Amino acid sequence: MATDTVSPRPRIPAGVWTLGLVSLFMDVSSEMIHALLPLFLVSVLGASVTAVGWLEGTAEAIASITKVFSGTLSDWLGRRKPLVLLCYGLSALTKPLFPLAGSIGAVLLARFADRIGKGIRGAPRDALIADLVKEDEHGAAFGLRQSMDTVGAFLGPLAAVGLMFLTGDNFRFVFWMACVPALAAVLCIAFAVKEPPRQAEEKRPVPIKKSELAKLPQGFWLVCAFAAVFTLARFSEAFLLLRADNAGLSPSLLPAVLIAMNVVYAAMAYPVGKAADRMGRRGLLTFGVALLVAADMALAFGGLGWVFAGAALWGMHMGFTQGILSALVADSAPKSLRGTAFGIYNLIIGVAALISSALAGVLWTQAGPSGTFMAGAVFAGISLFGLLLAKKKPS
Repeated sequence: MATDTVSPRPRIPAGVWTLGLVSLFMDVSSEMIHALLPLFLVSVLGASVTAVGWLEGTAEAIASITKVFSGTLSDWLGRRKPLVLLCYGLSALTKPLFPLAGSIGAVLLARFADRIGKGIRGAPRDALIADLVKEDEHGAAFGLRQSMDTVGAFLGPLAAVGLMFLTGDNFRFVFWMACVPALAAVLCIAFAVKEPPRQAEEKRPVPIKKSELAKLPQGFWLVCAFAAVFTLARFSEAFLLLRADNAGLSPSLLPAVLIAMNVVYAAMAYPVGKAADRMGRRGLLTFGVALLVAADMALAFGGLGWVFAGAALWGMHMGFTQGILSALVADSAPKSLRGTAFGIYNLIIGVAALISSALAGVLWTQAGPSGTFMAGAVFAGISLFGLLLAKKKPS
């Protein structure tokens, strides 16, 4: 006699796991450098904190601008992997520029080249992830990638701490060692990532046209509007490192701040993404914004212990927001325009990131760390208030 069985929930495809592993390797490489870069700029090359803010904000904005064109190009070609591979390769090639840099201008060039590579790969990679899974698995898929990416983001600073101790604070040696995982990321995507079969469909023009943008629904633009305001509260994590330095943490231990943040982020992103698929997105997103307000307050007024608490809260808010926002973009965009949608979304938050980091640098100079993080709390509060007042979900 036949018995009824419950179909198991489909597993996340191997391609998503592989893309997560690629992100992990590249983030180990990037964070080995970025965990030390603000202090390297200020203490070794003599840059001001304002200059650090402008550099970080501009670099992230450039990355976001390039995502528009790469996302649209991936829609037009009907293929994502070649662009992803090309630009992970570009990021890997930029890594040796950091240990070779002898001036602020050289670091600026290296940072911009690295961010261009990141920018071009981002939108087609996210669109590829959305292509690999069903719509009701977007939260889990993006949460998994964010989680694996963030594992790399705390392994990188952890490696940087160990190497700084072993080499007597030799910044350049650490930067050279960061080249190894970057190469591993390129090899991984070259040989282990496969695109899903695609049905033949009409190619779209490479330039972004008004008629194409009109096909993006209102829900997508509402997600972008919310993310823009929210990003104003999320200036570069370089300021977490500068805050820890200001609180008296020794240079060799500064990456521990990013380790604390990213351990929490990695632990939260995947389960929160899965929960968002089951429970809905908005409530978890609201809680995540509230966590950022709490993080900013801890960082604004606390001592060294509160800096680490604020970093942990910062990581928790990332786990509750970043994967969900990506899932909302994937939910709201037509499949044929996913690359374009992710590109536009990242352009908008990139411009907001430039404004946020530049403003944070000026505030730090004029009002100190407390003024900087209080401003972040205000912007986070504004985005939280708007989310609470919204009459309908952004999806």
